[in-house]
Amino acid sequence: MADRPQAPFGSVLTAIITPFTEEGSVDYASFWKLIRHLGNNGSDGVVVAGTTGESPTLSKAEKLALFKAAVDAADESMSVIAGVGTYDTRESVETAKAAAASGVDGIMAVTPYYSRPSQAGIEAHMTAIADATDLPFMVYNIPGRTATLIEIETMVELADHDRIVAVKDAVDDLEWSTRQIAALPDDFAVYSGSDGLTREIVEAGGVGVVSVSAHLAGPEINALVEAAANGQSGIASSLDELVEPLTDALFAEPSPSVLKAMLNKHWGTVGDPRLPLLPAAEASVERATVALDAIVGQRISE
Repeated sequence: MADRPQAPFGSVLTAIITPFTEEGSVDYASFWKLIRHLGNNGSDGVVVAGTTGESPTLSKAEKLALFKAAVDAADESMSVIAGVGTYDTRESVETAKAAAASGVDGIMAVTPYYSRPSQAGIEAHMTAIADATDLPFMVYNIPGRTATLIEIETMVELADHDRIVAVKDAVDDLEWSTRQIAALPDDFAVYSGSDGLTREIVEAGGVGVVSVSAHLAGPEINALVEAAANGQSGIASSLDELVEPLTDALFAEPSPSVLKAMLNKHWGTVGDPRLPLLPAAEASVERATVALDAIVGQRISE
């Protein structure tokens, strides 16, 4: 990859949480409001029903309703990427088709988890999903959760598909990610899937981030990506240092437990995570609040 490609979905995509009511059902009204809030605070788009959206606990009907609500809230001013991947290719294909019918701008699918397919099986799985719609497709590579890495050679093969245009790289290995960026075609987009590596991946030729921290620090993450892409290393490093304590705090417990607690405290009611995740401990919330206060203080001083 010699030159930085265009970002097909925007540079800052927020992996949006799924709000729940006290009874545990999806709170679509809060979800709609949160998308509008994110659009006004640095996000170019949202990834719906991903890891942060607690996709393993969402029914197919809930996912499809969330896709429709997101399209309505985004109102063409933001991109909406539907998380459709499961460990079942047939179900993933069906969900992708339904997502496309709801009007989303793109689809994303995670590596099949638990079954641990071969590299050839991963390629066949992703190709089947990409073939199911006319939408641009982002592959989600997160071996820490799926137990299977999509190897660089496999990503290069997938990049030959007309609709597979991007990868969300949550491998958490900068040296590996740098080699992947160098190996992929010039028009293929690499998004950081880890807030903590956003600056480094963009500086290496990535196009942006699928972010968790952007729920709370969207303007700073947007500015960080822009600075890193434009070679303003000093500005990017300063912003990275500012946001890093918040990112670390948000992942002190299984995500999105701390994030949901922070949104409940600092934005509006989004409820608790569904089991098997538990509400965050108060100490974790306090740590994240201190980090967020530092960011807000910097905003005010500017």
